[in-house]
Formats: sequence, C-alpha cells, structure tokens
Amino acid sequence: MGKGGGCVPSKKKVPSSIAADATDDARPRDTKTTPPISVEEDHPQIGSSGNATSDVSVSVSHPVEKLKIFIVFYSMYGHVESLAKRMKKGVDGVDGFEGILYRVPETLPAEVLDQMKAPPKDPSIPEISAAELVAADGILFGFPTRFGCMAAQMKAFFDSTGQLWKEQKLAGKPAGFFVSTGTQGGGQETTAWTAITQLAHHGMLFVPIGYTFGAGMFTIDTIRGGSPYGAGAFAGDGSRQPSETELALAEHQGKYMAATVKKLFQA
Repeated sequence: MGKGGGCVPSKKKVPSSIAADATDDARPRDTKTTPPISVEEDHPQIGSSGNATSDVSVSVSHPVEKLKIFIVFYSMYGHVESLAKRMKKGVDGVDGFEGILYRVPETLPAEVLDQMKAPPKDPSIPEISAAELVAADGILFGFPTRFGCMAAQMKAFFDSTGQLWKEQKLAGKPAGFFVSTGTQGGGQETTAWTAITQLAHHGMLFVPIGYTFGAGMFTIDTIRGGSPYGAGAFAGDGSRQPSETELALAEHQGKYMAATVKKLFQA
C-alpha cells in the first residue's frame, strides 16, 4: 500500500455468497477522512481457531512538531531580555510555532559585573552554544549597542560560529535583530545595520520588520525605540525600562518572524 494513504480495502477476494447479495446501488466507502499524517500498520485478524484470516490496516496519528524560533540574546541590565521575553510571546501566539529563549555566554568576570552593578541573570534561560543554532527554523538575535555596533559578548558568540560557516550549516536560515541603546541617537539603526555582515557571511536571510507595525512606527508623541531593522528600547542611564510601545513592537516582531518562516516552509 502507498505511504500516507490511510486505510485501504483488503485485496482478498470477496466470498461469492456476499457478492451474490450485493445490489447495484451500494455506496462506495468514504476514503477522504484519513488524517494528514499517519503510520500504517498491518495486523492479522485472528479467527476462532487462532489462525490469521485477513489483514486489517490501522492508521495511527502523530502530533506535528512545532517550528522553532530561537531568540538568542545578550543583556547586561535586562533591557534586551525584556524585549526577548515579549518577543517569545509573539512567536508562541502563531499556530505551529514555539519561541525558545537562549542567552549567549558572558565574557566578563563576575567581579567586573559586580563593579558595573549588573543584576544577576535569569537562571531559567540557558546559555547556547554555536552548534545548537542548526536546530532553529529561524533566529532572532538581540543585543545592546557598543558605539553603534553589537556588544562584545554577542560578537564573541558570532566569532565562535566558524565551523558552521565552513560547513554552511546556517545558509538559508532566516534571522532578524533587536537592540537596546542608551540614547535616541545611540545606534538604534546602525547597531542592527552593522550586524548584517554576520548574516551575509553565513548566507542567512535577513528579515527586517520594515513598517509592518503600522501606526506604532510613526508615533512621535512618546519616546520609542525600534526601527525598520527590528525592535528596540532606550535604556537611558540604565534606570529606564522598555515602554509598552517598545514591548508591543517586540511582540509584533516575534509574530512577523514566525509568519515569514511559515511562508518559507510552505513555498
């Protein structure tokens, strides 16, 4: 029998006593109700004598595995992490998708982080290794700015992907960026723009959000981070946390990335 065909009639010959009683208006069996994903197993039908008398085809359904969007970030004071968590909500809101949070390894010693008054990291979010990126169906990278470019911790992580580049393991994989800066002119666009080189060398597909957020991209009555390149937040001196508008933009980016990945898989 063919794969994925569901249940099919037995090829054994119909007994003559039954065939003689069949009428011309007998309706055919409905064969359009089999589940889309199935595994067929043939089980012998046991007669009263204990011998196998005929074959019965059993269709077993299996749940479809969700597509995974990895949200990989570095956050020293929690601003990027807040965006990442809201972004996961957006991904999870798209049917068939799951957002998974990962943190890149820290490169600064604990004593330096203490002097910088960096808060402790959320232990529920695991660190990711470069090799694990291969399992993602799409990736959103988040990081704070350092003079208009990504933070050294994220750059160190990208530097560790050399073997993946050599084997072209990330080629064709869609990816996007979200950022945090101290001021309005501190790199909301350039931090993402200068990071595109990392994707280009891997042959990855850069997915910006453009102006798909609608009116929220044009508001000027409140301070708002983010750009056509991706979501963003302003940290100021570190005390300011992402606003609801900035968080909503991050959630939108999560949904937008999932929708884009779905289109690529359906193409």
